[in-house]
Amino acid sequence: MKRSKSIGLVMMGVSAIALTACEEQQVDAMVYESVQQCFADGGLTREQCETEYTSAKTAHVQAAPKYTSVEACQADFGPENCEQAPQRSSSGGSIFMPLMMGYMMGSMLSGGRSGVAAQPLYRSADDKKSFRTADNKNVGAKTGRTQIAKSAAAAPSTKTRTTSRGGFGKSARSFGSAAG
Repeated sequence: MKRSKSIGLVMMGVSAIALTACEEQQVDAMVYESVQQCFADGGLTREQCETEYTSAKTAHVQAAPKYTSVEACQADFGPENCEQAPQRSSSGGSIFMPLMMGYMMGSMLSGGRSGVAAQPLYRSADDKKSFRTADNKNVGAKTGRTQIAKSAAAAPSTKTRTTSRGGFGKSARSFGSAAG
């Protein structure tokens, strides 16, 4: 009996170490809903906040999930949270994407070594408090200086397909070039 208890304790210890080893590395980031919130947080100039916001806004057009209908977009992001994308489908139809609800950037306090790309953030209809990247990585609900999973820090992928039903990326098809 004592032997089985000690084996159980050893297994619990090994499990705890294994879970810790599997936990993803965290990196420093800054998450804001607006340029004003960024500037008010202190530590950054208005110009730095605006530059990073502009970078995220530019990435938003290319990286945001794209949908064939406003209804499909709203199923993932909620009513009033979608806009028409500047791109058109290959057949000339409209494409829809979620509104940008915030932006994330690397911590300027780390001298630009954070590895966090400036990027748009979104809020899904089923979790309105947390921010998500364009690649559907959860960033959390906290604004200001925070830590995020390293996988969420990577620059978002460019979306060249539209999603035809809800699910933040379940079913897709290609669309044409951006309307100019």
